[in-house]
Amino acid sequence: MMDSIEPKSDYPPRPLAQRLGAILWPSFFAACVATMVFFAFVDPIALRDMTFPGLPISRMTGYSVGFFMFWLATASSSLFTWILLRPASRFNRALPPE
Repeated sequence: MMDSIEPKSDYPPRPLAQRLGAILWPSFFAACVATMVFFAFVDPIALRDMTFPGLPISRMTGYSVGFFMFWLATASSSLFTWILLRPASRFNRALPPE
C-alpha cells in the first residue's frame, strides 16, 4: 500500500495583513475616484431630498456615507477577484486512499 503524500502548494499562504491590504488598498483608491466623480455632479443634500427627505443628513455625512458605499462596492469587487485568482493547487489535493 502506498502512502499518500500531500502535494506541496505552489505558493505558501500569504499573511493576513498582506491579503487584506491587497483587497482594501486598491479599493480605497477606486472609492476615492468614484466619490470625486459622483459628487462632482450630485449634491448630497439634493440626493437626500429625493431619497430620505425626513432624515437630518448634513452634506458632510452624505459625502462620508457615499464614500463608504463606494468603498464597500469596490472592496467586494477586489475580494471576488482575489477569490477567483487563488491557485487551484490549494483545492485540488489528492484524496487519501480508502
